[in-house]
Amino acid sequence: MTVPTVGTAEVELAIGGMTCASCAARIEKKLNRMEGVTATVNYATEKARVSYGGEVTVRDLISTVEATGYTAREPAPAEPAREPDELRSLRQRLVTAVALAVPVVAMAMVPALQFEYWQWLSLTLAAPVVTYAAWPFHKAALTNARHGAATMDTLISVGTSAAFLWSLWALFFGTAGTPGMTHPFELTIARGDGSGNIYLEAAAGVTAFILAGRYFEARAKRKAGAALRALLELGAKDVTVLSADGTEKTIPVTELRTGDRFLVRPGEKIATDGTVVEGSSAVDASMLTGESVPVEVAVGDPVTGATVNVGGRLVVTATRVGADTQLARMAELVEDAQNGKAAAQRLADRISAVFVPVVIALALGTLGFWLGNGAGLTAAFTAAVAVLIIACPCALGLATPTALLVGTGRGAQLGILIKGPEVLESTRRVDTVVLDKTGTVTTGRMTLLAVHTIEDEAEVLRLAGALEHASEHPIARAVADGAREKLGRLLTPEDFANIPGLGVQGIVDGHAVLVGRAGLLREWALELPEDLARARDRAEEAGHTAVLVAWDGEARAVLEIADAVKETSAEAVRGLRALGLRPVLLTGDNEAVARSVAREVGIAPEDVIAEVLPQDKVDVVKRLQSEGRSVAMVGDGVNDAAALAQADLGLAMGTGTDAAIEAGDLTLVRGDLRAASDAIRLARRTLGTIRSNLFWAFAYNVGALPLAAAGLLNPMIAGAAMAFSSVFVVGNSLRLRTFRVA
Repeated sequence: MTVPTVGTAEVELAIGGMTCASCAARIEKKLNRMEGVTATVNYATEKARVSYGGEVTVRDLISTVEATGYTAREPAPAEPAREPDELRSLRQRLVTAVALAVPVVAMAMVPALQFEYWQWLSLTLAAPVVTYAAWPFHKAALTNARHGAATMDTLISVGTSAAFLWSLWALFFGTAGTPGMTHPFELTIARGDGSGNIYLEAAAGVTAFILAGRYFEARAKRKAGAALRALLELGAKDVTVLSADGTEKTIPVTELRTGDRFLVRPGEKIATDGTVVEGSSAVDASMLTGESVPVEVAVGDPVTGATVNVGGRLVVTATRVGADTQLARMAELVEDAQNGKAAAQRLADRISAVFVPVVIALALGTLGFWLGNGAGLTAAFTAAVAVLIIACPCALGLATPTALLVGTGRGAQLGILIKGPEVLESTRRVDTVVLDKTGTVTTGRMTLLAVHTIEDEAEVLRLAGALEHASEHPIARAVADGAREKLGRLLTPEDFANIPGLGVQGIVDGHAVLVGRAGLLREWALELPEDLARARDRAEEAGHTAVLVAWDGEARAVLEIADAVKETSAEAVRGLRALGLRPVLLTGDNEAVARSVAREVGIAPEDVIAEVLPQDKVDVVKRLQSEGRSVAMVGDGVNDAAALAQADLGLAMGTGTDAAIEAGDLTLVRGDLRAASDAIRLARRTLGTIRSNLFWAFAYNVGALPLAAAGLLNPMIAGAAMAFSSVFVVGNSLRLRTFRVA
């Protein structure tokens, strides 16, 4: 990688060797001490996001991480969050530990299983557990010791080694190897000094419990990141490119270039973002948008890479490839969010950074306290080992990242992109949601809403649709599309003329047809019948456009045209109200149009703000904020970008412009307003999961350490509890995978 010597660059490094949150905190601290470097290290994703400048290079960053005792490298695209080999190694060590530790614990705890010299069999079985199975802990502890640091592995290594070495001393130099010795946890033994007690079952059992916790934690972390990996793997691998002479050639999708024409057969994935130039079909975009209903596409329509062609044959011109595609941008947004840290997690990281040294000091203090109070060496040693084993900052380190991994990944599956952890707090505070009308509440395109006629409706559409099909005006397209939807194929006009500002006229199937404003009919001295005049007046009062149709010298119909409200908008508004939000409609249209739309979707008249110029949308958001409201803004256009950035929470419709998406905090890939309430619900639930994780992680340590120091915890129980705490936090986060849209 070429590293700039001026300015600021950013790199993501895959970090190896981290075993707890204090490891991540150490690496982050070391990197941030470098001049011009700002780093965030995520224990759950095992990645570091680093901004650097000046004369610092990527090699310098990697060397700093390695000097701290860990590995670092630039990850390959779509790399798994954890290598399968590591899981296999953990599984092998876990199986060994469990197989050998179970009889050791059983013999120690069940007197009926004890026989002459059973302690020596326990030593034979426990030795491989404490050496081979626990080697990752010892290796990490030694590496950290060489760098003058201590982590969770230090606690485990010291605790299990102390128990094992004490047992060795007792067996070889005490009375523990003597036939007939009593239960190893007795505080009074033959010699009276504790030298006859062995802790082999504690050393083996703790190792097995912690390996089990780490293995299930690793598996759960892979599940947590599965959504992002699935997103990255969605794209097509090969593509059939069409040459200028129509020859087909299959190439890897990485070789596809902007402007290339490629073929998409039924059942195939669309290779990249593009525009349909030939054919029509239905496209299943559920893997990107969460919307199960396929979308009909035809010539001129845009299509998105990784979606599936479920209908006819399509020829597509590539408009965006590689990192510029919507899929790549979605994956980047999700990964950025997963690498971020909430304020609460930064506090947990600071605690984790000093936690291990404090625990070691507490263990030594516990040992000294019990010895000083005459409890005996055995009791003092048991309490000190329990303190070392029970204190694990892993749960603290996993609390936020795992919830973010699962929450943002699940959001991506449902077409909801959360930009970062700080967004979660914003979703909790908002009480007002401003909805831009055009393209958000409405479809953003003119639509034929109704046909008012004294003739047969089909005949009106047959003639008016054929004539309007020859025009490019947005209103004409609305009429033509509405007619095609109901009738299918349209006729071709025999004669056509566009009358600027008034409408169109021509000959269709032998009829002289006029379609346009009232002025066009007046030019031909045609009067509108009373019934049709009333229909026209009602349409205009609602803020809709009334298009008049006449043929053969008689006015025969009024076509009602408007920017139609999306079918799901009313339901979406109800969903936002259910979340405690007050919806406000914002539009540049006139008051009549705005109130008509508001009435249709269920927004109160006093919450309609109409005739707002694009540049004034920011002022509206500021005014609402000055009234003490916490404002969310939903929009999709370039003129919404500034308002989205000003709002306390910006929700950008993914069907909108790049500027709006960039300015938003949440991106809704679906063009459905219901996604706004789904996004807020998901963000709030993710925040709630993070808070519950942090609460239980803190509560575990606050409650368990005093019990261990008081001598009330067996080291094995402490090991099991410590392993369970991490698994619990990850398991609690995995519940977010069950989140469903309303």
